[in-house]
Amino acid sequence: MFSAAMWGAVAGSSLVLGALLGIYKDIPNKVSAFVMAFGTGVLIGAATFELLSDAVRDGGIIYPSLGFLIGATLFIVAELIISKKGGQERKRSKENPSSHSGMAIFIGTIIDAIPESVIIGVSLLENQSVSWVIVIAIFISNFPEGLSSSIGFKKDGYKKGRILFLWLVVMVLSSVSALLGYALIDPASTKVITTIGAFAAGGIFAMVSSTMLPEAFEEGGPIVGYVSALGLLTALILTYFE
Repeated sequence: MFSAAMWGAVAGSSLVLGALLGIYKDIPNKVSAFVMAFGTGVLIGAATFELLSDAVRDGGIIYPSLGFLIGATLFIVAELIISKKGGQERKRSKENPSSHSGMAIFIGTIIDAIPESVIIGVSLLENQSVSWVIVIAIFISNFPEGLSSSIGFKKDGYKKGRILFLWLVVMVLSSVSALLGYALIDPASTKVITTIGAFAAGGIFAMVSSTMLPEAFEEGGPIVGYVSALGLLTALILTYFE
């Protein structure tokens, strides 16, 4: 049980590492764009190869489709609420003091971090060993989320201590979610597990396509497409060696 909590915390710890770098270091726009693009590729790969495809394989098409759409819808609704509060022009390169890109990425991270961590706990219960591919993919992809969101928070005027506290909360939520996935969810409950996985995938796709990748392109130019492709390939290689 405590092993599940530990692995959830490990997967979520890179959010704090990325946040620390974003808070205390001035990262050149090009560098942050490339890190974000690579993380986007890894996120898309993890969502597709590990979460969505497994959900469809194990649970058919109906429940994963519903979970996927609910996850995507939840993020978009949250993003629309943020936009109505002044976040329409949230490209960091514009130095807009009323931007809310940091909060958008933060919300998207919560939407996918909790169900992803639940999957970690379930995989530990089901296989008696953690799915290290999921843990590594989540760890790699979380870093640019923490980095880019913290940079956005700084430009929104958030204090450093508050930013770090927010990401520590997410890491704790990841740990608790993995623990709950291990303790409460029956690994034989295929519909529940596949819906949770697809829900996380939907939130991931909505977040990276509307927030992370557009901002990476804005700051890094066309080359970020190639960097993102490398991230996707990395996720594929990790899945292959699982």
